[in-house]
Amino acid sequence: MNQILDILRGIVIGIANIIPGVSGGTMAVSMGIYDKLIGAVTGLFRHFKDSIRLLLPLGIGMAIGIVGFGFLLKYLLANYVLATCLTFVGLILGGLPILWISLRSSLKKKTSGRLGLGEGICFLALLGVGVGMPLLQGAEGAVKQLSVDPLTLLTLFALGVIASATMVIPGVSGSMVLLILGYYNSILNLLTDTVLCLKAMDLAGVMHNCLLLAPFGVGVVLGIFLIAKIIEYLFNNFPTHTYAAIIGLILSSPFAILYSADALAVIRPVELVVGILLALLGAWVTWLMGSKEQN
Repeated sequence: MNQILDILRGIVIGIANIIPGVSGGTMAVSMGIYDKLIGAVTGLFRHFKDSIRLLLPLGIGMAIGIVGFGFLLKYLLANYVLATCLTFVGLILGGLPILWISLRSSLKKKTSGRLGLGEGICFLALLGVGVGMPLLQGAEGAVKQLSVDPLTLLTLFALGVIASATMVIPGVSGSMVLLILGYYNSILNLLTDTVLCLKAMDLAGVMHNCLLLAPFGVGVVLGIFLIAKIIEYLFNNFPTHTYAAIIGLILSSPFAILYSADALAVIRPVELVVGILLALLGAWVTWLMGSKEQN
């Protein structure tokens, strides 16, 4: 049962990873598995079996979420952008109660037992980062043509390292960074085109796409390990500051999501009502999954 639940969590994280403005790391925090996920990554070689027991079902779910939702993403954002974005707002904000409990638990270990200036600065600083990042985003550029050459492969490796931040750092959307850099559509099209080539048994197309995806994937894996080590250090040494910063990032996520997708440009009453209901449902689902993990 736990493995099935982890696959479902992985699907949600995978879907979040490809939505500009939505952070897969934020979803992991909201569902109450962030600490365990970081521990599994950093302790992969020391506790291999335990780490694989958690990472494998999550990885399967993420693959399903990324590939499956990749085909639906453009359609949903083009036709039901507000309802789609509000659903993810609910999914993210639904984890705040669990996160607040974790922060209060960490505060009990402090001498003062209260939030201080340092936590306040971390909260405001990361709230500003979360709001400021989408403001840097310009209009979506044309899809960049990717060819198999040394410069492109090196660029894709670097992009993989950048994109991995969305899987590890709560509140930071790797998809949004890719969008800012002008490679979001190219990577998304590369993923979906590979699946279509497999379906059509186009082996030449599969090989070409895999040559491009390989350095990107290596960059993602390497980036996850490097950033996870940093996050683990922060949680071990500055837990209250880290939780305060994450809460700041999470509270900025609704703005990032709605602004990035231009979701409020056209508001249709029926879609707004449906979106609010889906947001409430998403919040309940996240809270429920997070509560089960806490128990």
